[in-house]
Formats: sequence, C-alpha cells, structure tokens
Amino acid sequence: MKNGWVAESSTLAQYPILLVEDNPMDVDLTRRAFARHKIINIIEVARDGEEALSYIQKWEDGEPVPAFILLDLKLPKVDGLEILRRLKTHPQFCIIPVVVLTTSSDEHDVYAAYQEGSNSYIVKPVDFDRFIQVVDQIESYWCRLNTLPR
Repeated sequence: MKNGWVAESSTLAQYPILLVEDNPMDVDLTRRAFARHKIINIIEVARDGEEALSYIQKWEDGEPVPAFILLDLKLPKVDGLEILRRLKTHPQFCIIPVVVLTTSSDEHDVYAAYQEGSNSYIVKPVDFDRFIQVVDQIESYWCRLNTLPR
C-alpha cells in the first residue's frame, strides 16, 4: 500500500495508533494503559470528529497511516459513525482497521458500527484495572498478532 504500510507485524510499532476521543480523562487513561504495557507506537489523538477526518488528507499527503484506529462514537462536530462511513468508503484507507472503543452498549450503536465497517466493537470498562486488561487485549491482537495487507 502507498505510504509504506507493510504486512510484517514486527514493523507495526513504527506506525502510529490514532485515538479518536473527546474526553481528556479517557485520553489520559488510554495513554497510561498503553504505556503500562510498553506499547511503543506513537498515539496520535483527534479530539473531535472533524479533527479525525482531517487525518485522511494528512495520509494522502504522505504522513504514516495508522496501524489501527481506536474510535469513540459520541464525538463533537462529526460523530464516530460518520467517520466510519467516510473512512470505509475511501478507496485507499478503507482497509485501516477500526476498533470502536466507546461507553455505549446500545444494540443500535453496535449494529450501526458494524454496518459502517467497524472491525471490532468494545465497550469501555469504567474500572481502571478492567480497562488495562482491555488495552492489553487490544495491544496483543492489533499490535502483535494482526497482519496488515501489503
């Protein structure tokens, strides 16, 4: 793929993880959880839907495509479902894995996220220790086991 996305999982550490999250406490919690597991990927943060969509232009301009995206659904300006819709209809970036990480367990949100192309849907635990376990699972699968297309 253009922009140097490769299949070897050992090289995924060189690609950022895009966290789309408007809650500063959740951003901090996510960063701390990833740091605790010594995840070395740079975590880029988009704090609203508009900012998240601006990354498409950055990637088109040659900035590194993320290894995956952690996407909250409830965002200001543009909601997570619209971000999914636009990303998954983009001819080049539709293959970026998107993990919805949100507080909503509403069946309608789960269904809509998968219908729009989400690769996974995880309800954020409110307990820090449980959140650490979730991040461990995310890191284990998406950073170590998952293989990206060439």
